[in-house]
Amino acid sequence: MKNVGDKPRILIVHNYYQIPGGEDSVVVNEKQMLERHGHKVILYSRDNSELYGFPKRKKVLLPFTTVFNIKTYREVKEIIRNHQIDIVHVHNTLNLVSPSVYYAAINCKVPVVQTIHNFRLLCPGAAFYRDGHICEECVEKGLRCAIKYNCYRKSWLQTLACVVTTKFHCMIGIYKKLNYICLTEFTREKMLFFKQINPGKIFVKPNFVENINKIIPAEKRKNRFIFAGRLEKIKGVDILLQTWKLMGEEAPELWLCGTGLMEKQCREYIEDNGLESVKMKGFIPNTEVRNLISDSKALVLPSQWYEGFPMSIAEAFSVGTPVIASDVGNIGSIVDEGVTGCKFRPDSPEDLRNAVIRLEKYQNIYNTTRNEYREKYTELKNYGRLMEIYRVAKYDG
Repeated sequence: MKNVGDKPRILIVHNYYQIPGGEDSVVVNEKQMLERHGHKVILYSRDNSELYGFPKRKKVLLPFTTVFNIKTYREVKEIIRNHQIDIVHVHNTLNLVSPSVYYAAINCKVPVVQTIHNFRLLCPGAAFYRDGHICEECVEKGLRCAIKYNCYRKSWLQTLACVVTTKFHCMIGIYKKLNYICLTEFTREKMLFFKQINPGKIFVKPNFVENINKIIPAEKRKNRFIFAGRLEKIKGVDILLQTWKLMGEEAPELWLCGTGLMEKQCREYIEDNGLESVKMKGFIPNTEVRNLISDSKALVLPSQWYEGFPMSIAEAFSVGTPVIASDVGNIGSIVDEGVTGCKFRPDSPEDLRNAVIRLEKYQNIYNTTRNEYREKYTELKNYGRLMEIYRVAKYDG
């Protein structure tokens, strides 16, 4: 870094999607964390909602600017030079930022750190999920598979733009010059299939949350389980409801916090099967959801795909609430059986029922879950790890 002995100046780069997501929260959290520790932080952002106001000419050019946006390139170079930036930390580049941000930083001889929030470099759909099942065809057979299935937003043209973007910048070799942060070891292992990445430049650092709730002892918690997320098949909400049907009259309360494509279907299933213990709560603000999680037996995440790093897991751990999670992908790697929760086969209501029952046997689990938070997911731990990564991040021109 240029200003040895001083705290590095950071440029955070993020492209907001049209629908807000967990990545946005991470960007805010990390920016505020760095500022609290005395760093100068500049945020360069674009928002895909800008696309609505684009004239027809700009929309026609979008596939090309997705590959390389000269506006971003020029603006980022100017920020780096004017503010003497030491590290460029990128979160998302699709669509309006584009990988041009990497070239701007490298041109200015500044190292780039890219946080991997999804699997888009390996899967244009970003999720390794297609037609109701996990799919890794693009890893096994090449990115052309995504074009065949229209994996990005069900659009052939937009999927093609994603594939061309990755292929083009692989050919140039820019990805070899970057440093990477993966949120879990599972993601790191997956990303090593992307041959452009140097294994020595890929690091693991989870997300963090601040604890804003009191810790409630196990004996004072309500006999209630919380699901917080979109009501969609990919989130496993159908498996969850089938499980509560299996449990019958012995089932504890289950609160569904969220909305989604399956909302009507969920209501009908609950009514048709007389699931009186299941309550649909609709959209609930994050602060209120965290209050509910702190007062419940467990958070339930029956996801059917790999997920990224659900912030709800760290939020649950922060208040000592264990997580019952599908044993698949990232959530399966984050939750430790008997220490921070229970795991089950993602396609099995019976196995989920057994996990709910099994939770009662882990009498000290609320303490061990809280300890896990202290060891891995606090702001202080996160800041220390991020500084380690920044110190060894290499400029590779």
